[in-house]
Amino acid sequence: MRTFIALDLPEDFADETAALARALRDHVEGRFMKPESYHLTLAFLGDIDERDLQLAIAATEAACNDTAPIRLSCSGLGTFGRKNDATLWMGLAEAPELMALASRIREQLDVRGIAFDKKGFKPHITLARRARLSRTALPALPFPHDDEALRVTVYKSELTPEGARYKPLHTVTM
Repeated sequence: MRTFIALDLPEDFADETAALARALRDHVEGRFMKPESYHLTLAFLGDIDERDLQLAIAATEAACNDTAPIRLSCSGLGTFGRKNDATLWMGLAEAPELMALASRIREQLDVRGIAFDKKGFKPHITLARRARLSRTALPALPFPHDDEALRVTVYKSELTPEGARYKPLHTVTM
């Protein structure tokens, strides 16, 4: 099963992120993500079996043990990919506690021998895929207010013609 570990967004922060995405629709073409799919990926595991899923859950539990809520603060917009076929994302500030959590999750996965995407951690929330960006400057945008995240979840990702669907498999509250 295709899986990842993510920091869940607080409800108000997710709602404000959705408002930002709605404002961007007037200036960016693309396939915008559904608000219920917003999350902050800490580690992408890819396809794993049931045994490795249990180890990933244990790694998540260990990494989140005695962890305080994680401060979320927007740092602007960015893209991955080409200008006319990009992934548009909202960046989050690399707060020490956020970076430490991602590092602990990855260390705990390593200790248990669970493979994951080792690309450097760039905190972001995907807003749109296949985005085509305008050459004109964007207007002032309604970025979310700072907030605190309280939950980390191991998700199953199911790819469908309409896009990925995420099913929570195990959640840890900090």
